[in-house]
Amino acid sequence: MEKQYSIKEASQLLGIPKDTLRYYDRIGIVSPSREHNAYRRYSKADLVELMNVQIMQYADFSLEEIKGRFQFHRMQSVDPAYLQEVAEFLDAKQAETRRKIAHLEKVSQLLGVAAETLRDFNPESDQRLAGLVREIYRDLHQHEPEIIKEDCDGHQN
Repeated sequence: MEKQYSIKEASQLLGIPKDTLRYYDRIGIVSPSREHNAYRRYSKADLVELMNVQIMQYADFSLEEIKGRFQFHRMQSVDPAYLQEVAEFLDAKQAETRRKIAHLEKVSQLLGVAAETLRDFNPESDQRLAGLVREIYRDLHQHEPEIIKEDCDGHQN
């Protein structure tokens, strides 16, 4: 017989609070079997599923997305159209992640230039910072390029 894990054991093995495991059960993300006394018993498959949930949350998926999109492995038969829909969803999530990465790289660059400018304040470093700020502002408003014609100093571009 396959080993079954108590909620305490599952919590300790995976580093997931017991209240979180209860919540996952309540909303149907991972529903372990129950003993005659109603205690939850987690199988190895349940633990793997919980690990997958942790990975998907790390990848910035919401619990709603996880529950709605990634439960197909429990289905008796899976419609290829549904799998295509999930694949397209993952493609969109990947594109969103790449946009976030690009944004964070710009933020990191801005912070570095700002710190460098403050350490050695001079007109050249100030102009470099102003140029980067204008570039980021244009990126933010790429769909509205005519809104602002002036840079931060009030000078025309």
